[in-house]
Amino acid sequence: MSDSPAVSARYRDVFGVPEFRTLFSLQTLQVAGDSIRTIALSVQIFERTGSAAAAALVFAAGFLPYVAGAALLLSLADRVPSRRLLTGIHLLRFVVTAVLAGAGPPLPVVLALLVAAGLFAPVGGATVQARLPALLPGDGYVLGRSLFTMTSAGAQIAGQAAGGLLLAVLSPAGTLWLAAATAAVAVSFARLRLPDVPSRGASGRSSGTARETWRVNRLLLGDRGTRGLLLSGWLPISLSVGAEGAAVPYAAGLGNPDAAGPLLTAAAAGMFAGNLVAGRWIRPEPRERLALPLAVLTGAPLVGFVFAPGLAAACALLAAGAFGLAYELTVQRRLVDAVPEEIRGQAMGLSNSGLMTGQAAGIGAAGALGEVLAPGSVIACCGAAAVVACLLLGRHLR
Repeated sequence: MSDSPAVSARYRDVFGVPEFRTLFSLQTLQVAGDSIRTIALSVQIFERTGSAAAAALVFAAGFLPYVAGAALLLSLADRVPSRRLLTGIHLLRFVVTAVLAGAGPPLPVVLALLVAAGLFAPVGGATVQARLPALLPGDGYVLGRSLFTMTSAGAQIAGQAAGGLLLAVLSPAGTLWLAAATAAVAVSFARLRLPDVPSRGASGRSSGTARETWRVNRLLLGDRGTRGLLLSGWLPISLSVGAEGAAVPYAAGLGNPDAAGPLLTAAAAGMFAGNLVAGRWIRPEPRERLALPLAVLTGAPLVGFVFAPGLAAACALLAAGAFGLAYELTVQRRLVDAVPEEIRGQAMGLSNSGLMTGQAAGIGAAGALGEVLAPGSVIACCGAAAVVACLLLGRHLR
């Protein structure tokens, strides 16, 4: 594969790299397995407690510690060799899921186990993302990252669907054992198929993990260039995705609450299409120039919800907005180029953690705004805010 960023990469180029294939398999196994575990565990807890709140808490528990992991543990992504770290993280996932499947622990123990696994989730993601630039030079990095985005979304949907089907024929415990099996396969893949690559250069520091994580986070956020790139990756997406928090009430306003499914599916399809087109079919130079227009596209179509469109038009607007999310491919490539290799893992982890936190905050803000505005107006406000954010961050998106 050529190192020149002017040459478009091909799928056979990225899948021709053995380590990429292993990392891709690990990501797919993790997303699908965690999705199956979450839905099975939520059903199990609801059956045991009869509490919808407890089931919802279990559903969210895997995501709640993400911020804490990003704040305290991210430096591990650069200080520990990737094979050892990923093997350990997937082993932890297996142990947690197996205990949940076999022991049926009480709710506080369930939550503690999920938090323990969730604390290391951002570290694993950072480790994987930091390896991609070294494995896929030039435009291969953009194509590889787009594949991760598309496949993660697909694996999550497939995992949730498979979990629902498995629960129809197995008990929640049996379904959890299958989720544990995916983690066991991931352990073997990480241990046996990843090369023994040394850490990227921060292992010699004597400071503790949390202190080093804070030090590098301050360094990244204190630099004007990297801070601008991080905000460019966080704000437009968080604001536009926040509109999904109003999808259910908007569908109810159309007289069909079940229409929330097509609305959210349209958004997912738009994101998939955007990453496919931008990652594979747009050449590197035009993609660079399209970063700002694509970012603006994340919000501009949503403004049309002020006119209360019908279901078909609403789906089209959401799909168009989600198509623009592909702008993040360019922002991530620029971030990789902007940070030293020895802290690349933490930079990728901070980017991903901030994005997850921002999306949760955006959806929560949209829900709160929905208490005083009609759902269509809430979605339009989210879109307008995303456009304003893009324009304010224009120097980093051009």
